[in-house]
Amino acid sequence: MLRTHTCGELRIKNVNETVTISGWVQGVRDKGSLLWIDLRDRYGITQVTIETENADKQIIDTARSLGREFVISVTGKVAERYSKTDKIETGDIEITPDKIVILNAAITPPFTIEDETDGGDDIRMKYRYLDLRRNPVRKNLELRHRIAIETRNYLDKLNFLEVETPVLIKSTPEGARDFVVPSRMNQGEFYALPQSPQTFKQLLMVGGFDRYYQIVKCFRDEDLRADRQPEFTQIDCEMAFVEQEDILQTFEGLIRHLFKTVKGIDIPTLSRMTYADAMKFYGNDKPDIRFDMKFKPLTPKGETYGFPVFDNARLVVGICAKGAAEYTRKQLDELTEFVKRPQIGATGLVYARYNADATIKSSVDKFFNEEQLKHIASQMDAQPGDLILILAGEENKTRKALSELRLEMGTRLGLRDKNMFACHWVIDFPMLEWSEETSRFHAMHHPFTSPKPEDIAMLDTNPGAVRANAYDMVINGVEVGGGSIRIFNKQLQAKIFELLGFTKEDAQAQFGFLMNAFEFGAPPHGGLAFGFDRLCSLFGGADVIRDFIAFPKNNSGRDVMIDSPSPIAKDQLDELGIGLKK
Repeated sequence: MLRTHTCGELRIKNVNETVTISGWVQGVRDKGSLLWIDLRDRYGITQVTIETENADKQIIDTARSLGREFVISVTGKVAERYSKTDKIETGDIEITPDKIVILNAAITPPFTIEDETDGGDDIRMKYRYLDLRRNPVRKNLELRHRIAIETRNYLDKLNFLEVETPVLIKSTPEGARDFVVPSRMNQGEFYALPQSPQTFKQLLMVGGFDRYYQIVKCFRDEDLRADRQPEFTQIDCEMAFVEQEDILQTFEGLIRHLFKTVKGIDIPTLSRMTYADAMKFYGNDKPDIRFDMKFKPLTPKGETYGFPVFDNARLVVGICAKGAAEYTRKQLDELTEFVKRPQIGATGLVYARYNADATIKSSVDKFFNEEQLKHIASQMDAQPGDLILILAGEENKTRKALSELRLEMGTRLGLRDKNMFACHWVIDFPMLEWSEETSRFHAMHHPFTSPKPEDIAMLDTNPGAVRANAYDMVINGVEVGGGSIRIFNKQLQAKIFELLGFTKEDAQAQFGFLMNAFEFGAPPHGGLAFGFDRLCSLFGGADVIRDFIAFPKNNSGRDVMIDSPSPIAKDQLDELGIGLKK
């Protein structure tokens, strides 16, 4: 090997040893009588020191010819450093070189390879192989590796088998858009890249592999955002002969194991919240419970409020921001503009300051007297010093807007600390949701999710009220995993397909292989999949998952480093039976 030690390994105990280290030149400092080379690899930085009065001329000349990111090998003796530093792990030692070999020269990089680089996102993604040399990126990928290792350790001890499932599969119309792959040997027909291994892991249960997992690539042709990439990774799991409680206990155990082994944090038993309560008190199905600020519905003191905005609204609801009564008019105007943004959609914001002297000053004083405002404050559980924020309007839209306002206030008040972790389950989701656009029901999760046993009778009478045997794990307001108990009975699965608008012929054509398998003795089974990239970003205290992916796509779904996607040659298209557009 071209090294005996790494650049982060040597310590004071190695003094007087002759060693060889190799890596990239972080920088060269030339003071005339002294030359210093900082040599970096994945493990750290080691200083190489040359006293020009005593050193060989070839070593001096070689050192002075070096540029940033040259790849070199240095052989020499480890010496105790005269001026020690605690900024690097090897700060007590240096190497006095006997030989320096340039393994490869380098041109000047387009940005500095340092923790606080001068490179923007676009340039760093174009030269991602250089960005990977920076400590923050390296540490993110090391964290990802650690989470993967500990996941495998935990599941292996519970007798889970890691089984690979196909990447070229059949396209289905439910869910997100598929990425499709043309077939040369079967022209005019297409494979799809899997959005998840869902049907295959269910078939593994039929096949007797009662505990399966896979850290697997999945693909969805969706619009991108900070926590979404066209290709992403799941910790995909399935178990046979289980009920919902078994799944929750098993994978709550996995998360607690990961926090303990990776972060050194003991996570308490996860609380549980129904979907109905999540929507009622937080306005979304993945509430951030690091802070309270629950929704409080308001009712008038008399028959009406005497305020048209409230009287004409289907819902009047608010939140109480503790200790925020000192908010200035400018800050309150900012909040008003925030809720009126198109992506949030509120028409306005009503606020009331409950001052420290117990007086209340609101934005609607001309419509409410002191007694009415005190009544509102009482309904909000507000105390002197608190700020009351109220929205009114159509129910779903108002809850969604107030949810965004709640999160914004949590951020402004410092209540969303990335070093604090609040984990919980959301359960009892609706099984179906009605689409006015298509005039039919769609599966809230996917068409293989089982209804709650006690709700099955309502499939014929009130399908919209049926609850799914489904569950999501939420950490700090991020859905990190979700799953369900699956349907394993062919008749019930056929009934669900019918409710979802499938004809018998369509269901057989698309999922006949699964329904046929159920006739050969399918066990009760269920599972869960964690978003591995999201989990890594949460553990790393970041909002953007691409920081934890070695070679991510940008917000347009492009890999700007290799320039993909890109056109292909006409000969290739002809082989596939795909003609170019004229």
